[in-house]
Amino acid sequence: MAVVLDWLSASLVAQALTASATLYIFVSAAHILSIGLLMGAVILLDLRLLGLWRNMPLQELAPFLSAAALSGVVLAIVTGGVLFTVRAEEYVVNPAFLAKMGLLALGIVNAVLLQTGAPWRRALEAGRTSGAVKLSAAFSLTIWIAALVAGRWIGFI
Repeated sequence: MAVVLDWLSASLVAQALTASATLYIFVSAAHILSIGLLMGAVILLDLRLLGLWRNMPLQELAPFLSAAALSGVVLAIVTGGVLFTVRAEEYVVNPAFLAKMGLLALGIVNAVLLQTGAPWRRALEAGRTSGAVKLSAAFSLTIWIAALVAGRWIGFI
């Protein structure tokens, strides 16, 4: 593991980010924008699944917000991976970073399980959510907000 971390820290990507404050700022800004896209889509979808804005058709809203959340999480992982190279050895021992990674994985698994299950399909067909879908949405809100807090916590440890 130490060899991989050393390699990442010495990579051209890490060197470029370290050498250019401007590049680092733009990658960091892209990471924040990605998180904003992810969180905005997740929060709106989860709140709709929990019963808010019932006049908004779930059949139209869910695919759009799911695609936006997927785009946000992919971009956040890519930009976060680039930022990780700068301090890889520090991040892998940072409890907040480890919590964020665990929560990120849990959030992705929750989303995949929700959107591949029969309750999701029934919710899209009927436009109403079952208790299982609502429970998953509440869990999702908790996970993603906790991941956001853990991400902010990284810099304070």
